[in-house]
Amino acid sequence: MDKAMTVNDNEYRIVKLLGKGKGGYSYLAQDGAKQYVLKQIHYEPCDYYQFGNKIEAEIRDYERLKAIGIKMPAMLDVDVKNERILKEYIEGDTIYELVLQDKMKADYVEQVRGMCALLYAAHTNIDYFPTNFVVQNEELYYIDFECNDYMEEWNFENWGIRYWSKTSDFLRYVEEHS
Repeated sequence: MDKAMTVNDNEYRIVKLLGKGKGGYSYLAQDGAKQYVLKQIHYEPCDYYQFGNKIEAEIRDYERLKAIGIKMPAMLDVDVKNERILKEYIEGDTIYELVLQDKMKADYVEQVRGMCALLYAAHTNIDYFPTNFVVQNEELYYIDFECNDYMEEWNFENWGIRYWSKTSDFLRYVEEHS
């Protein structure tokens, strides 16, 4: 990609698209010296999730997860006008990639369960889908900022775990999105 985007008048060269989520597009970006994730909020329809003000929700959710103590990238800058977020880039494979490559380790599930202990005590759920987690130096990071009030049906044990190994749910998702 030969494209640049700005965050509060600071320009970043877009290297590649990292992924598209319910709320935005995440790009690998650089300023010449460092790499970052630049997230551009989008308003494409999502039939299973209701949004309010997405940029405000990102800021609020980040602060909530930071206070809980979840291991995640730092939010470095927010451009409210252009609805862009600059975050620390955590280099590594996603849990999704590790499951696909048969490189998943039981320790990663234990690490997410450690996050769950903190989250559940704070009556909070995160999006446990495996593309939202990166392993760097054997440490698990939640790279999304989305969180919601705790609901048992959406916790890790009842929903997320279904995608952390080659289950029928995981394989169906791979087939539908390949």
